[in-house]
Order: sequence, then structure tokens, then C-alpha cells
Amino acid sequence: MSTPPTTLPVTNQQAVQSQPPINTPAFRTFFSRLSTSIRDGLSQRRPWAELVDRSSMARPESLTDALSRIRKNLAYFKVNYVAVVSLVLAFSLFSHPLSLLVLVGLLAGWMFLYLFRPSDQPLVVFGRTFSDRETLLALVLSTIVVVFMTSVGSLLTSALMIGVAIVCVHGAFVVPDDLFMDDQEPANAGLLSFLGGSATSAASAVAARV
Repeated sequence: MSTPPTTLPVTNQQAVQSQPPINTPAFRTFFSRLSTSIRDGLSQRRPWAELVDRSSMARPESLTDALSRIRKNLAYFKVNYVAVVSLVLAFSLFSHPLSLLVLVGLLAGWMFLYLFRPSDQPLVVFGRTFSDRETLLALVLSTIVVVFMTSVGSLLTSALMIGVAIVCVHGAFVVPDDLFMDDQEPANAGLLSFLGGSATSAASAVAARV
């Protein structure tokens, strides 16, 4: 007696195209604008040799003189000073790897879970779907905890204070020359373009979520 052939059920499964974890066009646009703004800003920096020229340094005669020098030198060395403060921050973070990892993890969370996550792709964790508002609230609370309840906040604050102190001491001891003021406007324009472009890029990424 012959046995009937065994037939396996065939199901028509639709091919599911996996979406990228981040909104790739917005991600690329953001970093393209950011890198362009940084390059434009750095192109306006003053020569570093001019920043450390000892022949232009002298002790200020009074507090008023020191404040006047700081104001003028800030207008002239803005981009260089931003670079100096950034280097102090970077050195502080790299000397504390755990704080650096926490900060990088927090920034990655903002980027991948909110800013550049596709709006039509909900966040699902352990089978639970989180709305954009819940995700934003969780990220804000995480940021508050990291900044105010861990060593990351004190580390960033101390690094910023050291960087600002270096800038103020340098600005107080460098004697402003009349040539400084001749190039003041282009320097300001370059720095404002640098900071404004970065802020605009970040605002565009946030607006896309709203």
C-alpha cells in the first residue's frame, strides 16, 4: 500500500526590508554641515606663533587695563581660544576614560534613539514600544543624572574653568596692537559662522523630530 506523498505547507512571506537604525540622510546632512562649519571657523584662526609671541606680552598696569586687554584679545583670538578650551576639555576627558565612556554613551543615546532615528520606526525595548515623548523624557532624565549626579559634570565644569582661566590670563598679558582691530570683523564673522552653522545643524535635526 503506497503512502501518500507528504506535502509541506508553504506560506507566502513578504520580504521585510530592515530599516537602518538611524535616519541616514539627516545623519549625513548634519555631519556634513558640522564639518563644513568647523573647517570654515578654523580657517579664520590666528597663527599659533602669534598667540605665543612673548614680545607682545607685558604685565597689565591695572585691573581695568587687564579687562580691556581681555576684551580686545577675545575679539581677535576667538577661534584660537575656542580651540584651547576644547583641547583642555578633551585632555580632561581622555585622562578619565570612565567619564569619557559615559559621556559618549549619553551622546550616542541622543543621536541613535532620538535625533536621527527614523520617525516611522518606533523604539521597542524588551517588547515595549516607547513614544517619542517617552524617549525624550528618558534621555533628559539620563542627561540630568549623568551631569549632576556623576563625576562627569564636575569634570566638565573644572575643565571649562581651567580653559577659561588660561584664556583670561593670556588675554590679560598680551598687549593688543592696532593691527588686531583691523582684522577683527573677519575673525568675528568666521567664528559666528562656525558656531551658528553648528547650532543650525543641531536645531534642524531636533526640528525633524518635532
